[in-house]
Amino acid sequence: MNMHLALAPLVSLLAGILILVVPRLLNYIVAVYLIVIGLIGLFGTGSMRLG
Repeated sequence: MNMHLALAPLVSLLAGILILVVPRLLNYIVAVYLIVIGLIGLFGTGSMRLG
């Protein structure tokens, strides 16, 4: 059984939850999110295969 795990949606979900829990960190969360998504786009690791 192969499991397909996409990294970008997981990062988005984590960023959204952190913004809801700690709204004071909005600037930092958005900055880290943009950096991570940019690196994913540059290196083409948008999805990883597990199993």
